[in-house]
Amino acid sequence: MTVSIRDLRPGDASDTEAVVRVLRAALPFMITTARGVAFQLDSAHPDKRYRLLLAENGDGLAIGTAQAGIAYDSPEPGQGFVNAYVDPAHRGLGAGTGLLRAAEEHLVAEGASDSYAWVLDEPAHRAFAERRGYRVGRSAHFLRLDLTSAALPALPDPLPAGVELRPGSAFAADPRPLFEADAETTLDEPGDVQAEFDDYEDWVRHTWNNPNLDKDLSTVVLVDGSVAAFTAAQSDGATRYGSGMTGTLRAFRGRGLAKLAKTDSLRRARAAGYTEAFTGNDTGNAPMLAVNQWFGYEICATETRYAKKLETTRT
Repeated sequence: MTVSIRDLRPGDASDTEAVVRVLRAALPFMITTARGVAFQLDSAHPDKRYRLLLAENGDGLAIGTAQAGIAYDSPEPGQGFVNAYVDPAHRGLGAGTGLLRAAEEHLVAEGASDSYAWVLDEPAHRAFAERRGYRVGRSAHFLRLDLTSAALPALPDPLPAGVELRPGSAFAADPRPLFEADAETTLDEPGDVQAEFDDYEDWVRHTWNNPNLDKDLSTVVLVDGSVAAFTAAQSDGATRYGSGMTGTLRAFRGRGLAKLAKTDSLRRARAAGYTEAFTGNDTGNAPMLAVNQWFGYEICATETRYAKKLETTRT
């Protein structure tokens, strides 16, 4: 059966819904929404050179999708990324090969020298990447918590002296303190491609304004009035909640503030009717893995980061 590759059509609701359908089938532990997919495309920084691809079978059914672009916020130039996913019910038809080829051609055309891709840590997925020249790197776990039965801890009563809990929405008038906290904690996150947050306006456009960010369920911990820790919540507006990022500023670590932030956010998510909580951790991030397992999260899948040197065309 013939498989064709094309770009997602901006403003086409059927295209964004097709991406959501494929991603939910391939990655059921991710928070994916149609408005989030549209937002990623519409708000992408020009330097990201972002493309969102669809693979369709001969009947015009979308059976795969890929995201490709440049890590424009990395201090090292030429770092590209591609993440390709195929609906499990339609594997073996060439959709993954077509998506990867189109994505790599795009990265080369935009001057990328390296391609990074997340691959599910399963034999067939790993073999697919390795046959195409990708070399194995670090890995990360997806974790799930059943909010309907989880024994969530109670919040301390009273809170420690000087400590306050605020929802992310309390910073709607001025989110800069959260930008500064996100920038500092992101620098300490393990990863192959480092990111430097030094553009507040860009962060507001692409992080703060992301429709998947649930500001009401996000929790910020203040110590003597200063942001000390936070957990950024994502949600699908229905039953699925995700921890997008949890961080503690260096000066406040070792005081249990990450647990405090997550406790407050998870309890409010359950009270709001969410039934499943998801998160992800680098396998080398022992402190956050320990925190999440303390809450009762269980590993439900693992991804491996693969990298490849791209063959650039010289004239």
